[in-house]
Amino acid sequence: MILHTLNASPSSAAFADCIGVVRSGDAVVLLGDGVYVALAGTKAWGEMLARGAQVYLLGCDALAAGVAEFAGGPTFIDMDGFVALTERYPRQQAWY
Repeated sequence: MILHTLNASPSSAAFADCIGVVRSGDAVVLLGDGVYVALAGTKAWGEMLARGAQVYLLGCDALAAGVAEFAGGPTFIDMDGFVALTERYPRQQAWY
């Protein structure tokens, strides 16, 4: 079980690399430009869902991005929630 943090847009190589290794049982936190992965109806969101990982969306970054049409499925978290995830997952991988 790995906690992946994705701080890159869906058009980036980092997104493609992340999608290539995320597995069921992992968790992914979308932050920074990574919040665009969770936009409703996008290919990127479909690819993320197909991996079977639990997906979290950092609320303050989603708000800063100014987008509101997020797909159903990601769990919105705040910084305390993010810290709690880092404590729950002993292995972490950052994608940016």
